[in-house]
Amino acid sequence: MGILSHQQPQPLLPESKTRNRNTVKSLYKALARGNLDTVAQLLDQELEWWYHGPPNCHHMMLMLTGKSKHRDYKFRPRSITTVGELVIVEGWEEEIMRAYWVHVWTVKDGKMTKFREYFNTWLTVIVQVPGEDGKENVKKWQSEPQQRLNWSLPDLVLTV
Repeated sequence: MGILSHQQPQPLLPESKTRNRNTVKSLYKALARGNLDTVAQLLDQELEWWYHGPPNCHHMMLMLTGKSKHRDYKFRPRSITTVGELVIVEGWEEEIMRAYWVHVWTVKDGKMTKFREYFNTWLTVIVQVPGEDGKENVKKWQSEPQQRLNWSLPDLVLTV
């Protein structure tokens, strides 16, 4: 199991979490329609990008850079969850590619500033909180159970 670090998330008010979640939902709707103008408005010009998965599965990068069309790969979110300033989107497609993906977006002031893409990789998100002996890790989100897809994938931990 690998461990990746991320800066401590800032506590958000419920309306900020809802706004961030809606911003991310708007991105996937715009991608599905091929509305690249809306996509461009939602992304920060200096979007920080990180990818983990097979080299031939950079589907989101290809879409956002215009190297593939919105019909080439369809991202259909199955769940959208907020953890602090992060919005975690999960989806899978078993029929054609046997693909499972998790996208972790950081949204600030209505713009997506950071993007982490995990393709055919399980993910667990933990938050470090003050505890009796320093900091404790609390699991905040985990990929769908492996039995759901019935195949083995690498597992990473994202600490925020």
